[in-house]
Amino acid sequence: MAVSTTLSKRIKRRAPRAFLRRTFKQKKPHLRLETDCDLLIHLNCLLFVHRLAEESRINACESKSRVITNDHILAAAKVILKKSRG
Repeated sequence: MAVSTTLSKRIKRRAPRAFLRRTFKQKKPHLRLETDCDLLIHLNCLLFVHRLAEESRINACESKSRVITNDHILAAAKVILKKSRG
């Protein structure tokens, strides 16, 4: 029963929309953003973190390490950023 309650709590969590909007306005006040663009940016960040975790895990397994270290994460970040540039 604990697993199902944990899962339902995760589903009910929402994106930090107010924080994202406030940050955009502070950093780039001249941008005119659509209403749901903050959700798309949040989704993009989550996908990046997910890819980073997967690639870091693969790097750790290749180096026969059980623990993901900073070196694994940095190597994965370089690969992912190169792929995302196009």
